[in-house]
Amino acid sequence: MSRRETGAVRLLGAEDDPGLRSVLERGLQRAGYVVDAVPDGERALRYLRAYEYEVAVLDWRMPGTSGLEVLRELRRRGSAVPVLMLTARDATADRVEGLDAGADDYLVKPFQFVELLARIRALQRRPPQAFEPVLVVGDLELNPATRRVERQGEVISLTSRELSILELLMRRYPSVVERRTIALQVWEDEADAVGSNTIDVHLARLRGKIAGGKVHIDTVRGVGYRLSADS
Repeated sequence: MSRRETGAVRLLGAEDDPGLRSVLERGLQRAGYVVDAVPDGERALRYLRAYEYEVAVLDWRMPGTSGLEVLRELRRRGSAVPVLMLTARDATADRVEGLDAGADDYLVKPFQFVELLARIRALQRRPPQAFEPVLVVGDLELNPATRRVERQGEVISLTSRELSILELLMRRYPSVVERRTIALQVWEDEADAVGSNTIDVHLARLRGKIAGGKVHIDTVRGVGYRLSADS
C-alpha cells in the first residue's frame, strides 16, 4: 500500500524538532513524495502499524519512544520497511548500535538535504528483504505485496482507494477504524474526505464488491467502520 492513485511514493518522517520537521516535510513534498510527518515515536509506531511506507526517516532522540525504540519494534514485528536514522550522534559506537538494531542507513545532523534525498532514493532501489504475510479475514485474502484481493481463489477487482480502505480495515480487524483515520491514511487531503460524503461513497462501493461472502463492513454510528466475519 505504498503508492497512491497518483503514483506518488509515501514516506514517514519522525522528528521532534518542529523547525526541522517542517523543512523535511516541505522539502520531501517538493521532491514529489507524499509525507506523513510526526513529532514523536509513539505516533510514528501508530502510523507504521496502519500503513506501509516506502521509507521511514526516524530521528534518534524523540520524547517518549525514541527512534531507536521505534526501529527495534519494527524489526521485532518482522517489518522490512527501509529505515534511515537521523541523529546528532556521530560516534562509531552509536552508528554501530543503530545499524545493529536494523537501520538501513544513518545520516548525521547537520546534513545537506540533497544527500538525504540521494540516500532515500538509494533505499528505494534496494530489493525488499522480506515479504509481508497475506492478510486474511474470514474468506477474504489480501496480499499487500501484489495488491491482490481474493475470495476462495476468485479475484475481487478494487480501485486503489477501495483496496487501501480494505487493507486498513483488515489490519485493524476486529477493531473499529475511525473515519478520520481512514481519511488520513487513504487521502492526501484528509479534510476533503472527512468534510464530505467521499468516505461513505467509497465504503458503499467496497461493500457491494465484497458482498456475497462471509466478510461484512459494519458502520459504528458516530465513530467509523469495522469488519465482521461470519463463522
